[in-house]
Amino acid sequence: MNVLVVLAGILFLLMTLIGGRKGVRSFFALFFNFAVIMITVILMNDPNIDPVILTLIACVLISCINLFYINGVNSKTKTAFLSTIICIVVLLLFIIFITNKAMIQGFGEEEIGELGMFSLLVEVDFVKIMVSVIIMSTIGAITDTAIAVSSPMREIHYHHPDISRKDLFLSGLAIGRDILGTSANTLFFAFFGGYLALLIWFKDLSYSVGEIVNSKIFSAEMITILCAGIGVTLVIPITTWITAYFFVRNKETKEKIR
Repeated sequence: MNVLVVLAGILFLLMTLIGGRKGVRSFFALFFNFAVIMITVILMNDPNIDPVILTLIACVLISCINLFYINGVNSKTKTAFLSTIICIVVLLLFIIFITNKAMIQGFGEEEIGELGMFSLLVEVDFVKIMVSVIIMSTIGAITDTAIAVSSPMREIHYHHPDISRKDLFLSGLAIGRDILGTSANTLFFAFFGGYLALLIWFKDLSYSVGEIVNSKIFSAEMITILCAGIGVTLVIPITTWITAYFFVRNKETKEKIR
């Protein structure tokens, strides 16, 4: 407990010194997001509540915290928020299809021993639970990419107010391409770093490469990584188009009023 308090204190101090007020907000945003996730998990135990709808509500709240609470309500956060919600909805439909086809819901045969003492009659739709897990695993990366694209596009438009919608859109795509490579690799190493113990477990069980690839646990994690990568990739053109459209349209509207 003392170690956790010390580490949290060091993180708060560094975020305050380097990030100022925004750093302080970012620190408290961690706890707000954690609270949203915990409440979502608790409510998912109720069989009368649809986990997918609950996840969508949680994603909206997390997006508001990450965008509006940390960065304030402005043009870049509005376009990033709209892009995030559109991307999540599109990705949700895709994930529901993939989850049903891949049949990765539920538990793998490696977990049977641990589950033997529990009742499996929980009246919870594990397909929807798996969809919720994948969506919640991608929301942070999607909002991060959306604001990372929208923010520099706002600066480009501010310093070059006469830029055309097409040029602003192409500039946003160029920014997005630079972000995409690092974001995809960050997702990959974040997930695999958290599941190194799983790979060691597979080695102890003497699994072949084919058995590892066909394992439900491994497949579920790989599908989560791939869906997160698809979401990060998809949000770039969506954010670029929406940001270019709204910024140029606002400029045209102001000129007409004059």
